[in-house]
Amino acid sequence: MTLRILLILGALSAFGPLAIDFYLPSFPTLARQFATDVEHVQLSLAAYFAGLAIGQLLYGPLADRFGRRRPLLVGVSLFALASLACAWAESLEVLVLARFVQALGGCAGMVISRAVVRDLCDPLASAKVFSQLILVMGVAPILAPLAGGWLLAWSGWPAIFYCLLLFAVLCALAIALWLPESRPAHAPPAPLSGALGQYRRLFGERQFLAYALCGGLAMAGMFAYIAGSPFLFIELYGVSPQHYGWLFGCNAAGFIGMAQVNARLINRRGPAFWMRRVVVFYLLCSLSLVLLALARPAHLWPFLPLLFAAIASLGCVIPNATACAMAGQGAHAGSASALLGSLQFSVAALAAGLVAAWNDGSALPLAVVISLCALLACLCAWLTTRTA
Repeated sequence: MTLRILLILGALSAFGPLAIDFYLPSFPTLARQFATDVEHVQLSLAAYFAGLAIGQLLYGPLADRFGRRRPLLVGVSLFALASLACAWAESLEVLVLARFVQALGGCAGMVISRAVVRDLCDPLASAKVFSQLILVMGVAPILAPLAGGWLLAWSGWPAIFYCLLLFAVLCALAIALWLPESRPAHAPPAPLSGALGQYRRLFGERQFLAYALCGGLAMAGMFAYIAGSPFLFIELYGVSPQHYGWLFGCNAAGFIGMAQVNARLINRRGPAFWMRRVVVFYLLCSLSLVLLALARPAHLWPFLPLLFAAIASLGCVIPNATACAMAGQGAHAGSASALLGSLQFSVAALAAGLVAAWNDGSALPLAVVISLCALLACLCAWLTTRTA
């Protein structure tokens, strides 16, 4: 895989984290703008997760039927139009709806980038490429909150969505000019009428489901952190939106760094081996967060090392679970990628919604939701050994 294709796939994979992380510092500002509270603004994040979960099921069959490029261009164009609608939103209800539509467009890049990797790589190479994609797309969660905080202070919250519009336009140009069609030429186009049958077949593959849910639950813990961190950092402990970006970026850097370590580790024992062990470490970190939240410390700093370790461990769990789930899917990689992503973001939407609904003015809801996700991810990792 060439560096140019890797960069394009990284940018397409970044539609999710970029559109999420970029506007996180604006939550308190949006609450004031729309005369509501941060908990209600978090509904726009849950709507985005829901859009990602639903939309991915649409693009999988389209990618298997029409190839990878055309559905990508349609999705990126929809994301661009919805970004403009977000910038022009005059009420929270309009923003929530626009964010849902924005997700329906942005998830095309996430689904089809995984399918392209499966088209071009075997399972071991796929795990390495997914780890490298985390490095490329990981610039988004590091820089996006920083840039979002500064844009918020300099030009107001609509500027954040104008930048997302520009990003989508640049990605559409890159797809049109430099991304080749990767769907195997010998594979017959999959009829759209068979999409439900493909999903039913995948639901019957217990090994696929176990790996997909392990990665999805791990990702749900990450998105619970993303949904709850503005309250924890900014509202509860008084961190400024600009400084929030630095703290968020440090945790994202740990996630990226672990993904690069993972790319070397899997040469020795394979992706499944490391996934099953690191997910246990993730559980231990999350349970420690619960104990700390129960103590209600007066300062933020005791949370920081535990959050860093928990989020960093996901840099091993998520790419390895994805590679193992996608292994052996062949000509139906689009549908497999769509179901994988839909499962992941359905659980992520639920986790983000739980954090918002259970807000009690402390860090405990965030810590408990992360721990629940980690516990269930460990159970799914154990199931992969039972269904092998």
